[in-house]
Amino acid sequence: MSESAVQEIQTPQVMGAPKPANALDARLAALDLPAGGFTAAARADALSRLRSTGLPGPRDEYWRYTDPRPFNAPEPQALAIDAGVESPLFAARDKLTLVFVDGAFDAAASDDLSLEGIEIATLAQADRAGDHWAADLYGTLELAGQTPVKRPFAALNTAVAADGLLIRVTGKPSRPVHVLHRRGSDSADAIWHHVIRIESGAELTLLESGMVGARSNGMIEVDLLPGATLHHITAKRAIDPKVGLSHLFARVGEGAVLKSFALVVNGTTMRHEAIVDMVGDDAVAHVAAAVLGDGNVGPFHHDDTVFVTHGALRGESVRCSRRS
Repeated sequence: MSESAVQEIQTPQVMGAPKPANALDARLAALDLPAGGFTAAARADALSRLRSTGLPGPRDEYWRYTDPRPFNAPEPQALAIDAGVESPLFAARDKLTLVFVDGAFDAAASDDLSLEGIEIATLAQADRAGDHWAADLYGTLELAGQTPVKRPFAALNTAVAADGLLIRVTGKPSRPVHVLHRRGSDSADAIWHHVIRIESGAELTLLESGMVGARSNGMIEVDLLPGATLHHITAKRAIDPKVGLSHLFARVGEGAVLKSFALVVNGTTMRHEAIVDMVGDDAVAHVAAAVLGDGNVGPFHHDDTVFVTHGALRGESVRCSRRS
C-alpha cells in the first residue's frame, strides 16, 4: 500500500487547532541545541517560531496525509543497523564523496574537500570559526518558505542542525559532489542542513545516497543566481521501520535551472517537502520523486508536498510523483 500527495500553494492551515506543546518540550529536551556562531541569530529565530507554532497535531490541514506522531516523538524507534554490503549506487561515477554518519560529517571517510570551481566547508567547523558567506543565507529560504503554511519541522531543523555542507559554486566542477549517508547508531535521530549558493552561470550536480538513521530530518537551502544550474539526485534506502523528513528550499533566479529527483526505497513513513520560489524570468524547476515499497515488510507511506511560486515571467515548473 502506498500514499502520495502533491499540495498546491493554496493549502490552508486549520486555525485554532490544538498544538501538543508538551510534545515539543520533550522533543527539544532530547536534542542538543548548538550555541554561538554565525548561525546563532537564525537558530534563535527558528526556535522562537517553532515555540509559537508548536508541533503539528492530527487536525493540521497541512498534515492531513501524514501522521505526524512518529516525527513528534522525543526519540525515534530503534532500527537495527544493516550489516549488508553498502549499495553500489553511483559507484561507476567519478565523484567527490563526502560521508555523513548519523547526520555528522566524517572527514576520515571522505574525500578531500578541494575541487576546482567550488568551495566546500562543513557547517560545524565554519560555524565555530565565525564569519562565512553562508551567514546571510542560513535559514533565510526556510523562513521565507514558512508562508503561507507553517513548516514546524523545517524550523526545527534550522534551530538544531549541528552539521551539514556549505557549498559555493563559482564554475563547473569536473565531478559531481556525492553525499553518502551511513549509520553508526541503531537509534540515531539524524539532522543535517546544507546551504548551497550557485553563482551566475555556474553548475553543480549533487548526488545523495545511503542509510540515513532510524529517523532523519534533512534540509537543503539552495540559491541559484541568474543562469545557474543544479542537478540534484537523491536515493535513500530504508528498512522497516523507517521515518524520514527531507526539505528542499530553492530560490531560482533569471534563466536558472533546478532539476531535482528523489528515489525512496522501503521507507515506512516518509515525507518530502519542496518549496521553490522562481524569482527570475525564464527560470526552470523540475521536481520529481519515485517511491518503491516492499510488501514483505508491510505498508509504507510517502508524502510528496511541492509548493512552487511563480514570481516572474515565462517560468517553467514540472512536478511528478510515482509510487509502487
